[in-house]
Amino acid sequence: MSYDAPPPPQSPPPPPMGGPGYGAQVPAANNQKALWSMILGILSLLQCCSLVTGIVAIVLGSMAKKEIAANGQGGEGMAKAGVILGIIGLVIWAILLVLSLSGAITVPGMPTGTTTS
Repeated sequence: MSYDAPPPPQSPPPPPMGGPGYGAQVPAANNQKALWSMILGILSLLQCCSLVTGIVAIVLGSMAKKEIAANGQGGEGMAKAGVILGIIGLVIWAILLVLSLSGAITVPGMPTGTTTS
């Protein structure tokens, strides 16, 4: 071995077992309103009480977006998904309502355009 050559590179020591060490960043918690917005958006898309769940998904998603921007929490994608799915659910509900009122289709639980005397 020559004293002129640099020593061989060494790999860094492995991280300690368990959770992150001192000074490590802990991931931000997801916003609960964003989670519920996404869940209700999915339910509105499945037509389970879509009028109510779609509106609530949109409202919760909008509130969650504002909170996430202010607090730096996680869940921005869930909030956006909840708003989009809520809007799609409301559009589907409106289309079914128009088709039901025109008599083109019969949807259980929706008003129809026919009247009985």
